[in-house]
Amino acid sequence: MSVKQIELKVSINCQQCKIEVLKAVTKLTGVDMVKLDAEKGILTVLGSVDPVCVATRIRKAGNHAEITSVGPPKPPERPKPPETEKPKPLPPCCKQCQLVAVSFLTYDSPPACSIL
Repeated sequence: MSVKQIELKVSINCQQCKIEVLKAVTKLTGVDMVKLDAEKGILTVLGSVDPVCVATRIRKAGNHAEITSVGPPKPPERPKPPETEKPKPLPPCCKQCQLVAVSFLTYDSPPACSIL
């Protein structure tokens, strides 16, 4: 198979989502490079891997993935001077990846014991 550049639009809301997506994609065989832009929500995968397999693996990890483009890899860009503005850090966890167990008690029934 030839090397392809696959771009996917993914939903990255927190640091935990980012880690889960990167772990899921890097475990695939045929992946040479993975680049994630969390602010734009774009995941770039370089390698001889099937784009549908990449999207399926991300969905199984619990995130949304949509294939935007598949094609030959672009030539490397010249390094740009570093920007002074730092990217905004992601929160440690979000509602999408955090499961919370909720239980409740009802107080409508009369008490079981009473003192006369």
